[in-house]
Amino acid sequence: MSTTVTPVTPAGAAPVAAHVRATPWLMSAPGIALFLVMLTAPLLLTALLAFSVFDANLGTVGDGVTLANFVAIVTDPYYYAILWRTFWIALVVTGLCVLIGVPEAFILSRMRNPWRSVLLVAVLAPLLVSVVVRAFGWSILLGNTGLVNQALAAVGIGEVRILYTNVAIIIGLVHVMLPFMIIPVWTTLQKIDPAAANAALSLNASFLTTLRRIVLPQMTPGILSGSLIVFGLAASSFAIPGLLGGRRLKMVATLVYDEYLNTLNWPLGAAIAIVLLAANLIIMLSYNRLLEQRYKKRLG
Repeated sequence: MSTTVTPVTPAGAAPVAAHVRATPWLMSAPGIALFLVMLTAPLLLTALLAFSVFDANLGTVGDGVTLANFVAIVTDPYYYAILWRTFWIALVVTGLCVLIGVPEAFILSRMRNPWRSVLLVAVLAPLLVSVVVRAFGWSILLGNTGLVNQALAAVGIGEVRILYTNVAIIIGLVHVMLPFMIIPVWTTLQKIDPAAANAALSLNASFLTTLRRIVLPQMTPGILSGSLIVFGLAASSFAIPGLLGGRRLKMVATLVYDEYLNTLNWPLGAAIAIVLLAANLIIMLSYNRLLEQRYKKRLG
């Protein structure tokens, strides 16, 4: 004779399970609300403004919905030139930050205290100073009578016009963005077991081979994260291009500023901002997808 045992559900088990499932959402609610209010709502309002009509006679936003702002951006070579300048400068800045920041992060990870703390403070110290202050500092250094030109004159090269050029913008952006490359790479290196590199060296692998085959693949996530941060911030930077590039060399952020405050064409400025955001997302997501696939394929 067989007996079937029916499991008994304790009283109140269902409410407890529902409470457990709701707990993460309740804990995340303040952050989600802040995200919706501070980021999503302004983006939606900017997108709605981009489709608004601009009344040139009154200098105000008129009634109605139009695609004229986006058509003007797509059909005018002037905007193509500014978009091209913005993205190639952001790409150059990202490449220079990789070339400078990755070795510096590697050296930082191999240093011992107290020198590691000293170098880490030196890396993070620029973040404590306003970007505007740093931009003014570079404008003084790169000016016609600045220290850079004085040094060039001392070695016989003569005066070189650096300020209000693309070179000045790149120098300023690299200085500002370098910590955003060093910190992610350094954080990734902190998670790598140094025994793997030491084992490769003990098996007669050269230092460069160890870097290329052992260390570099493991620090790739940090390089990817830092590159995305640097590229996004450099492409949308305003203070450095505005102060070191001048009124002639415009980037997208300075163009949006001019449309909002000089010509008062808010719909066109909003449309340019939306185009910058969309182009940034497409480039960054494609870059992330490409490197992620290569990284997974390389590590199997």
